[in-house]
Amino acid sequence: MKRRDFFRTTLFGAAAFQAARLAPWVTPAHAAPLSPAVDPTLAVVKGQDIAATVRAAVDALGGIDAFVKPGDIVFLKPNMSFPNPPEWGSTTHPDVIRTVVRLCEEAGARRIIAADFPMRRAERCLEKSGMTALAAELPQLTFVQLGEDKDFVTIPAPDATQFQEIAVAKLLQKADVFINLPTAKAHSGTSVSMALKNLMGLIQDRRAFHGDYDLHEAVADLGALIRPQLTLLDAHYALLTNGPGGPGSIGQPGAVIAGTDPVAVDAAGVRIAEWNNRMNDPADIRHLALAAERGAGSLTTPEEQIFRSNLG
Repeated sequence: MKRRDFFRTTLFGAAAFQAARLAPWVTPAHAAPLSPAVDPTLAVVKGQDIAATVRAAVDALGGIDAFVKPGDIVFLKPNMSFPNPPEWGSTTHPDVIRTVVRLCEEAGARRIIAADFPMRRAERCLEKSGMTALAAELPQLTFVQLGEDKDFVTIPAPDATQFQEIAVAKLLQKADVFINLPTAKAHSGTSVSMALKNLMGLIQDRRAFHGDYDLHEAVADLGALIRPQLTLLDAHYALLTNGPGGPGSIGQPGAVIAGTDPVAVDAAGVRIAEWNNRMNDPADIRHLALAAERGAGSLTTPEEQIFRSNLG
């Protein structure tokens, strides 16, 4: 699956077909093919060694070769939006990113790019979250700070309820593979911030989501439009309260949740801890329920389709 598959529009009605003609890379997304021998839709791996949990989760989905091919340009979307250490749970742990980069290299990726639109001063966010040190360690990884007009391209969104078009990161056009690397945390406006909410770091106008639109509806619209081939939810540290930036209560589920269905990944993430001091059902998280209604993914995964492992 290449860059034309990043963006998903439901192909029902003339408006959707018109969008496809206007922007050929706005087309239906399909799950990346998995190994016929190992074919779960969801992997939940727990362990103290972050690199080992990431590798085990990816292997459970058929291995990195199911997603990344030799010569591919890989686009990573971690959460690096806050100037906080990774142990606060508000940003993706550098060990997760490091491991994914090495997996992509092993698969023969030509170039690996990680990008986000920081919520605070970008240089401080990168430094405090451990990304500056990671960039120095991994010269093969290019970090991009989104924010300027030139970083975005406007695409149609004919099936969205809150917007008719939206400006998204132009880098998505350049990459062959899109891997979403959110962290698991509470959120004051949407209860949780995980895979779907992490996509907001790819849009230019986040203020509209919080002011002009119904936030839950808009996040669901975005989740139905942009579809990563692979999602790895970092739940090694979890910001349980006072999200998305913290500081707040920190949990240590010690897990990574991986899948090709970001809604299913988020649903599993909801179940892994108490968020804002309460245990939630995924169906009660409004933006997840709306995304499922719009065909962006499933809130329920049959137990036989979940790979579970505890590495100790």
